[in-house]
Amino acid sequence: MPVTISLLDNLAPDKSGATGDATRSLAASASETPLAGRKILIIVENLPLPFDRRVWLEARTLKAAGAEVSIICPTGKGHETLEEEIEGIHIYRHPLPIEASSASGYLREYLAALTAETRLAWKIFFKHGFDVLQGCNPPDLIFLVALPFKLLGKKFIFDHHDVNPELYEAKFGRRDLFWRLLKFVERLTFMTADVSIATNESYRAIAIERGKMDPKKVFVVRSGPEIERIKPVPPNPACKRGRQYLVGYVGVMGDQEGIDLLLESVRHIVHDLGRTDIQFTLAGSGPSMDSLIKLAGKLKVDDYVAFLGRVPDAELFELLSTADVCVNPDRVNPMNDLSTMNKIMEYMAFAKPIVQYDVAEGSFSAQDASLYAAKNDAKDFAACIIGLLGDENKRVEMGQYGRKRVVEELSWARQRPALLQAYLTALGLG
Repeated sequence: MPVTISLLDNLAPDKSGATGDATRSLAASASETPLAGRKILIIVENLPLPFDRRVWLEARTLKAAGAEVSIICPTGKGHETLEEEIEGIHIYRHPLPIEASSASGYLREYLAALTAETRLAWKIFFKHGFDVLQGCNPPDLIFLVALPFKLLGKKFIFDHHDVNPELYEAKFGRRDLFWRLLKFVERLTFMTADVSIATNESYRAIAIERGKMDPKKVFVVRSGPEIERIKPVPPNPACKRGRQYLVGYVGVMGDQEGIDLLLESVRHIVHDLGRTDIQFTLAGSGPSMDSLIKLAGKLKVDDYVAFLGRVPDAELFELLSTADVCVNPDRVNPMNDLSTMNKIMEYMAFAKPIVQYDVAEGSFSAQDASLYAAKNDAKDFAACIIGLLGDENKRVEMGQYGRKRVVEELSWARQRPALLQAYLTALGLG
């Protein structure tokens, strides 16, 4: 699973079959349709659409620019329909029953997905047609689906979401045959791509240096939030569950997200420092959720930590609007150092001060909107939380800085031109 998603990926779309107000606003902001008459296929393997917020924003932007857009993705909770049209975008889903937890398991999952993606790609080719196929990793294998279509003159755009060799090393702690295989298929993906889209400058450097791509064909399109659809609401004191302060987390519950470190910080705050006035609430789901709940019990902090699972937008917005501080406990490792986490910019969109470890891309995104704890040091992370909770003026100042930075520099509205330019370049139109 990727580490770059959060629950704001689940913003409710318009299922009427019409474009909807949100898509019309995208078209209005573009003021023209440079992709009119073009047809695009997007393949996503690890998340259903429209739950994957980044890809959904890309699809809606391309649709607003005049393209006919089709998507292949897996089914998922709340997204079981195999074929449907949402906001004028054709979505084709396939079951993915294998939930991998080992290297061999991931290989089986990838092979099952590739089989389904290939079948659906040919179905869409004959039913709707497409000029460009956009493959979104993980894994770096979708180029195999694209290859026969490239022989037919179609273009391939690689949307680089995760650095898979670093992700594998972070999850399994080794550089073995499978790690070398991941490096190899990453190279093949870049070799196949006509254009690559990077989520940040670190990923762009990988495309150029490791992937040997022409810098003119690598575009940075950050996963910025769509400010128009994020709606802060009045704080709800009930979210604090009778305590004075609320610390919030929104995102995936996986091994590499460092939530075990966060729970160690909570243990230190509660049992070593004696602070019982802070509620910690975590929204999100993932493969490690059950083990994290057990760890909270083992550390005797389960009374102070609430695991909400995946929640509706209204509850999520209420949580983020009420939180005094938001946290990103991602471990400092090569994977997290290079990756931009959506939750950071989402916290900033809600004008919330942040505590995180000092990872390169996380600090680039947040800058002065965050405090940075020493590398993987749970006690220092706790000290940063306590320090912020004790300084309301600083919290407000950091929150306002973050909100301004997102609106003026990092929001999705600022990313649309780069996405459209990537497509025009791939099509030889710009």
